[in-house]
Amino acid sequence: MTFVEGAVRVRVPATSANLGPGFDALGIALSLHDELEAEVRPDGLVIEVTGAGAEDVPRDESHLVVRSMRAAFEALGEQPPGLRLSCTNVVPHARGLGSSSAAIVAGVVLARGLVAGGALLVDDDALFRLAARLEGHPDNVAPAFYGGFTISGKDTPPEGEGGFYSVGSAVDPRVEVVVFVPPTPVSTAVARGLLPARVPHAEAAADAGRTALLVAALAGQPEHLWRATRDYLHQSYRRPAMADSLALVDELRDDQVPAVVSGAGPTVLAFTDASGAAALRARCPDGWTSHHLTVDRDGAVLL
Repeated sequence: MTFVEGAVRVRVPATSANLGPGFDALGIALSLHDELEAEVRPDGLVIEVTGAGAEDVPRDESHLVVRSMRAAFEALGEQPPGLRLSCTNVVPHARGLGSSSAAIVAGVVLARGLVAGGALLVDDDALFRLAARLEGHPDNVAPAFYGGFTISGKDTPPEGEGGFYSVGSAVDPRVEVVVFVPPTPVSTAVARGLLPARVPHAEAAADAGRTALLVAALAGQPEHLWRATRDYLHQSYRRPAMADSLALVDELRDDQVPAVVSGAGPTVLAFTDASGAAALRARCPDGWTSHHLTVDRDGAVLL
């Protein structure tokens, strides 16, 4: 196996999972990006980080991008003698915008890019499945890798092959979003820990219907997004960990704005179009930040 000379760069989008009712299944890529660069060195490991999380992330083999690169190199058949990694982070950490998935996807794409003919050794679908295994679930990994709006999950033997899958679905060009990012993070583990082991059958059925409607609404009928984003399975249970976020969701939805908790939170995402974004951003709570974003249709891209 031959490593390429020089540096390889990748751009990876932020993502929002669930989108209300599509718990652990739906995800969308957004026009907010981390950019990373890596190259093979004769020895050692050098990590440079600027931007979001720079004060907190490790600078050793435990760094999530490095761990993901190591897993991809293993799949490719050989580890490099040394590495230099430079990360310019824009995606907020622990805010429900897919920062960990962005790191994992960036790592596996960088590793493959550093190997001559890497795409012949590990194709896109295999690389996606590796990234999903590293993350543990595919709902953020899929849009980060493929771009656009994705429906993803994992087959469960004996019904399926036991592998992760992702299917892309259309997004109406009118669909844009505003995200409201609070100053305080909430870990995914904490947010998941608030969910009950069982939910009422009626609520599960209602969520299934809204999820199906959401796919149709995003594809070409955005006038149905408010109804389609109503969730019954997870958001209300997470209120103790993100009361301000759920209060904002309630306030927006009372005004017929299709608003949801982004992923495990605490960021709030509201669907809009180009004409409505400015008015929405004006409703950003004090101390929060907001971004008007479009759908990233490319996913992870080598630059």
